[in-house]
Amino acid sequence: MPFPLTALLCLSESQHGKALTRPSIWAEPDSRIPEGKPAAIWCQGPPGAEEYQLRSEGGLSAWGRPEQPRGRGGVRFPIAAMTLRTAGRYRCFCPSGELWSEPSKPLDLVVTGMYDTPTLWVQPVPKVTSGENVTFYCRLEMVTNTFFLLREGGPSHAQGSHGAVPAVFPMGPVTSAHTGTYRCFGAYSDHVWSFPSEPVKLLVTGEEAPNPVLHPISGPSAPAPAAWDHTAQNLLRIGLAVLVLVALTWLLAEDWLCRWRTRDGAGRTQAGMDCDVCAVPQSGVTCAEWAAGVEVTAC
Repeated sequence: MPFPLTALLCLSESQHGKALTRPSIWAEPDSRIPEGKPAAIWCQGPPGAEEYQLRSEGGLSAWGRPEQPRGRGGVRFPIAAMTLRTAGRYRCFCPSGELWSEPSKPLDLVVTGMYDTPTLWVQPVPKVTSGENVTFYCRLEMVTNTFFLLREGGPSHAQGSHGAVPAVFPMGPVTSAHTGTYRCFGAYSDHVWSFPSEPVKLLVTGEEAPNPVLHPISGPSAPAPAAWDHTAQNLLRIGLAVLVLVALTWLLAEDWLCRWRTRDGAGRTQAGMDCDVCAVPQSGVTCAEWAAGVEVTAC
């Protein structure tokens, strides 16, 4: 059976006794492809690499040359339809004359949809508090050897199972990083999987947030200082002026009253002296009576 990849021949730049650095490898649209769907494997090497060889552990291989111009670089090996034969572990190389680059990291290309749909559930509940433990269970009516649990956007976790016993995936203590949508697959091998289970959403709540940092309010949104009202200012000035005027009036009145008392006392003293000097016995009024206010007609 011919290998369903586009094979192209090319040569790499010679590097006199020095092997090329390892190329990178990835699959699109994903490394897990439903049966019968198209896919592609990309190999990309260092600058100057013009030839790539793609190999699988199952013995398949292909050569490829980058199509020009390619802004992305590397070479694309298309797969018309995913099957059991095209699933497997792949690596790519860059030959340089008689030398070869280091192999790329392995790419596990998986075909899905080969068995029935498994059932996935989580205990105790799909919504838990941070710090608790949860357990995922995956079961498939058809007996399989291995189950895989995947979180969208994350790596897969494998778990063995015997017979029709559900596979158990303990998890915890959980944090907000465990929040997400999970699916599981049953498999007879690492590269041939069942249909995906229905999604199960795990929600982790109650994780302590970091203490908020308080920042001073600034910028155009900061409240401006309250402006004084001009009417209140004027009233305050008038009140202060009135208080000063009252104080001055009181001081002046005190001064005038003191002066008046002083003059009045001096006048009475002088009158008493005059009376003592020229008392009029015939009047029948003594000087003490006169000083007390008794009217005297003549001295």
